Amino acid sequence: MSNFKRQNKSRLKEWPYIRFAERENKWMVDARTKDGGSRKFYSTKAEAETFAQQCRTQKENSGTSAFGNAELAKFGKTIQDAIQFYIAHLRTQERSISVEQAITELLSSRRSAGRSERYCEDIAQRLARFARKYKSATVASIDARMLNHWLGDLGVAPGTRNTFRRDLRTLFSFCEKHGYCQTNEAAKTERAKDVDKPAGILTPSQAATLLEQCGNDTLPYVAIGLFSGLRTSELKKLDWSEVDFESGHIEVTAAKSKTARRRLVPITENLAAWIQPLAAVSGPMAPVGLRKRLASVKKRAGISDWPHNALRHSYGSYRLAATHDAARVSLEMGNSPQMVFAHYRELVKPKDAERFWALAPAPKEGMKVVQITAA
Repeated sequence: MSNFKRQNKSRLKEWPYIRFAERENKWMVDARTKDGGSRKFYSTKAEAETFAQQCRTQKENSGTSAFGNAELAKFGKTIQDAIQFYIAHLRTQERSISVEQAITELLSSRRSAGRSERYCEDIAQRLARFARKYKSATVASIDARMLNHWLGDLGVAPGTRNTFRRDLRTLFSFCEKHGYCQTNEAAKTERAKDVDKPAGILTPSQAATLLEQCGNDTLPYVAIGLFSGLRTSELKKLDWSEVDFESGHIEVTAAKSKTARRRLVPITENLAAWIQPLAAVSGPMAPVGLRKRLASVKKRAGISDWPHNALRHSYGSYRLAATHDAARVSLEMGNSPQMVFAHYRELVKPKDAERFWALAPAPKEGMKVVQITAA
């Protein structure tokens, strides 16, 4: 075998393959791979060798990415792109933290930003349930599929599920910003279809019975809830010094408001009649052991099916029916006019609103309700 043929044969063993193409009378470099590539022809062997060496160097530096991949090419990406993406993924996994630690950092951040303790307690309670499931997992190891399964297994109403989903989005958004995960996987989860149900309220008869069954300890709490619409959290924090009969307003301070905004709620004539004889100069309005005391009052009143947030929802419904002014009611309740209009419009008839706002203690007895005809 001639020297020329032996060289040709040795070159065929090393990619890209070089051989002399007699038909074209040129040196051919075969740089094809299973995923692409091409053949090139050169007049001289030196030119062919130069190109072949460039191919080898490029392959060594970039792997087979220089020659592409059929599947990645469909998306306009190379193997090198895939390598960079995976390296970023591994780096994120490396600096990720546990779910428990992420929740701790989130709450610390929210408190530092001035969020209310009630907000922090609520979100902590819901996220603690998530942490119990994925206690040992890192944030970066959790994907949308896992979150959807967890949300689906909660066994709660659609609205409650969406509240949990909102808190997960808050957590993963915080983690994404701090480099603990690459994307907000919670944002990719499905939102439950929440059927819009009318707010549950007490009838005038139920409200009357409830007030009648209250003692001096619980009457202010129930009356203010029914006739001023304060939130449960606001009622529990209310101090008698914030109930100003002279100006005719209850002050909800920014520190005690869910929205962190101060507002003044009018003391209606019938509300003043209920609470003024029991008012103190200062001190907490809600009694110690409130939950048990209220449970006893509800039992005596015979209200077994207690609507969610019944006192506040009753106020919103009857107040809107009496004033026909969503903007005014929204200011009193600390909500948006759209929220008030959507939740409380046309829930009660005008005659029922009249009976509700006519509820007042019987003259000289102070602790009994004017009897009304059942609705």
